[in-house]
Amino acid sequence: MEALHAIGVDLGGTKILAGVVARDGSVVRRHERATPQDSQEHVLAELEAAVAELLDDSVAAIGIGAPSPIDAKRGVVVRSVNVPLENAPLRDHMHERFGVPVGLDNDANGAAIGEWRAGAGRGVDDLVMLTLGTGVGGGIVSGGVPFRGGNGGGVELGHVVIVHDGRPCQGVCTGRGHLEAYVSGTAATDAAREAFGPSADAHRLIRLANEGDAKAKEILEDLARHLGSGIGSFVNIFAPELVLLGGGFGVAAFDYLCGPAEEVARREALKPMRDDFRLAKAELGTAAGLIGAAFVGFEALDSA
Repeated sequence: MEALHAIGVDLGGTKILAGVVARDGSVVRRHERATPQDSQEHVLAELEAAVAELLDDSVAAIGIGAPSPIDAKRGVVVRSVNVPLENAPLRDHMHERFGVPVGLDNDANGAAIGEWRAGAGRGVDDLVMLTLGTGVGGGIVSGGVPFRGGNGGGVELGHVVIVHDGRPCQGVCTGRGHLEAYVSGTAATDAAREAFGPSADAHRLIRLANEGDAKAKEILEDLARHLGSGIGSFVNIFAPELVLLGGGFGVAAFDYLCGPAEEVARREALKPMRDDFRLAKAELGTAAGLIGAAFVGFEALDSA
């Protein structure tokens, strides 16, 4: 069978999403597993199992999106905030295991690439994407090229400081006042529990807002305005045509986030950037990361 597909793997803080993807971005098959939290060895074993479940003769490459800064030259996951991976040589490990070219990128870069190639960012040369889930990731396409920085590690927009000496960040991050501490699904769950009790979470917060609960709407608006502060800074730096919100929480809460976030972002951004961007919801949902990761795999295949 002709090698037409790549397996894309989106490694998240709670689940591993994998799929067989064609070059047009269509997903042929997919598979989901829980992300282990006990050890690096267990995470690697589950990644292998996810790929093995999908591998067939049509697959020519593997791409992986990991929630961590990436040392692209060595193919290493440096240190993940929400998954037990540190100095993990993921690219070589998976290549040795499966014998096909393997690409490795930051998971939010992968989501941005997926939306750019096959989703809401089609035809756009300059975009910023924020993924709001367990944490907050960021991906950028600038001048029609994914932006990965000097070492290929991509960008960590979720760890931009929006409040000096503010809330402690989550996971293994030692910073304070980061965007992630204010706008992630985890932050939404913390706020929901403070307001509605220990059984509440981000899903319930959105459900209460849908039912008209004033406190739930107030929490989401506060979160959205912090998000807008971050977006305004990114607009000033990257001058994108499009800002996309994705990730499980970002998509689910989009209708509550977009208005206040855009209002604050346009207040903070300078002309002409404030007038030149639009804010939109990502189209590919939970598939964005695995589709983008597959394109990272195709990139590795084409450069082999």
